[in-house]
Amino acid sequence: MSFDSKQCYIGVMSGTSLDGVDVVLCPVDGEGIELAASLAYPFDAQLRADLLRVIGGSTTLEEIGELDHRLGILFADAVQALIREHHLDTARIEAIGLHGQTLWHRPTGPNPFTMQLGDPTIVCARTGIRTVADFRRKDMAFGGQGAPFAPAFHRFLFEKLEGRTLVVNIGGMANITVIGDELLGYDTGPGNVLMDGWCAEKFGCAYDENGTIAQRGEVDEGVLGAMLSDSYFARPAPKSTGREYFNAAWAERFVKEGMRSDAFLATLTELTARSIAQEAVKYAPSRLLLCGGGAENVYLRGRIASLLEGVEVVRTDEYGIPGEWMEAMAFAWLAQKRMNEEAVELSSVTGASQNTILGGIYA
Repeated sequence: MSFDSKQCYIGVMSGTSLDGVDVVLCPVDGEGIELAASLAYPFDAQLRADLLRVIGGSTTLEEIGELDHRLGILFADAVQALIREHHLDTARIEAIGLHGQTLWHRPTGPNPFTMQLGDPTIVCARTGIRTVADFRRKDMAFGGQGAPFAPAFHRFLFEKLEGRTLVVNIGGMANITVIGDELLGYDTGPGNVLMDGWCAEKFGCAYDENGTIAQRGEVDEGVLGAMLSDSYFARPAPKSTGREYFNAAWAERFVKEGMRSDAFLATLTELTARSIAQEAVKYAPSRLLLCGGGAENVYLRGRIASLLEGVEVVRTDEYGIPGEWMEAMAFAWLAQKRMNEEAVELSSVTGASQNTILGGIYA
């Protein structure tokens, strides 16, 4: 593959859904970014099971170290698969932007921390490409939430659109970006994580394709109201969350005796839709652009649109950016910012005391 004059970066993203590793190659400069190549690399089933067990229970230092090593190999294998499939000249690739796999994210309390596993030294050693990783902790060192990071990238992509533009990424969690005079962004709550977990447990499938199962059930407004009364939804921004909070144990507290499985799935789907819509409506948007895996759920997308009458609700694909690869592209862009020693303007999103250069370089 031949490249133009732009610097080329690889972005690697594995989200809270643990459904695969997204890898992209992107030419990037200060004016724009392109998607030149992409690959969805399967997540090792045993590794996924081990991660979910650790996140949901107790662990040891030995197990944490082993998971870090195994994830490093997985991410390196994913990058090498992209290189092979697209016959890439690695000498033309400036760096890899590696998000890592979030094991735990607790940005509040007396000792806030975030932990992303996936040894970047292994990725660098196995690919021969400089690797930028550990993006979140520098922001937290300045008092920020360390998340979400996507809003800075969303503004880079869409700030020239007329009117008020919101971008919502629906991954395991859902986060909203408000593009205006001041950039805002935060996690609205669960995205796909609760729906996917319920599908796996009750229906033997990884996710509810197009919301087909949820459409069979009836939303229980009482259960939904109880869910939405959780203090997270009323908490002001900046805020961020993860699987350590919104998980199967959280959801199962709300299941009523005798409740049909499809009805509970419908209620979980409505929880995602309403928690997004109730935040979006605060900003009187002209449009809401959806990306991430949840944007492919036709039923969920329709529910969000129905709750935001008069607002254009479409996927980012309609504006030239494939939502499926948005997060991986963001980390290619963040790697470019780090290699050029440019601060990322995120303090208004995360609550950090200042904007700063993010990520460490492994070479």
